[in-house]
Amino acid sequence: MTSESINRLGRLDSCAVSDALDRLGLTGAVLGIRPLWSCPRVVGRCVTVKIKPAGLDKPKQHLGTPAIAAAASGDVIVVDNGGRTDVAAWGGLLSLAAQVKKLGGVIVDGAARDIDESRDLRFPVYARAAVQVTARGRVMQQSFNEEIACGGVQVHPGDLVIADGSGVVFIPQARESEVLAQAEALADREAKMAQAIRDGRSVVEVMESLGYESMLSKEK
Repeated sequence: MTSESINRLGRLDSCAVSDALDRLGLTGAVLGIRPLWSCPRVVGRCVTVKIKPAGLDKPKQHLGTPAIAAAASGDVIVVDNGGRTDVAAWGGLLSLAAQVKKLGGVIVDGAARDIDESRDLRFPVYARAAVQVTARGRVMQQSFNEEIACGGVQVHPGDLVIADGSGVVFIPQARESEVLAQAEALADREAKMAQAIRDGRSVVEVMESLGYESMLSKEK
């Protein structure tokens, strides 16, 4: 079931959330991960996957499959492959399985493949790159639904995430109410600025009189 926090997050964008985290002195914005097709924004709770290099131990399950099986409708799979772009950590069959389960999307700190298939499925894929190289024999799943890192940001199962054309931002579950309230206030203030500009006021005057430069000050 969709929570009120997810509904609230769905009315925001990654920029407002990133600004709210800055205002609160929290880390959550990830750089360099982008949509691999013109997919919609992703909003949901994280189900995490940790990838490691393959070695003598052979995987008993294909990477990502236990996470998809455990996820609930609307959840977002977040894959930590340490930013590697030389091998895929997500592919078309995983997108199909996730789409069938009505998951919200996948975010890969690394590369994904079968992007045309994901686009045809309308399944959102955010990653650092597209690559054709298979995971088989190269990387394997280490764990799922445990703490991971995504672009240097700590991510826990159940954290909130938003991803759109501007970027990816994670919200710690323990602080989500506070972050969402700040993001909503900032978004409302920018909406007032935008309306003033549409009404013909000088952008210089709007930015100065409504305090754009001071918006992230904690006392504001």
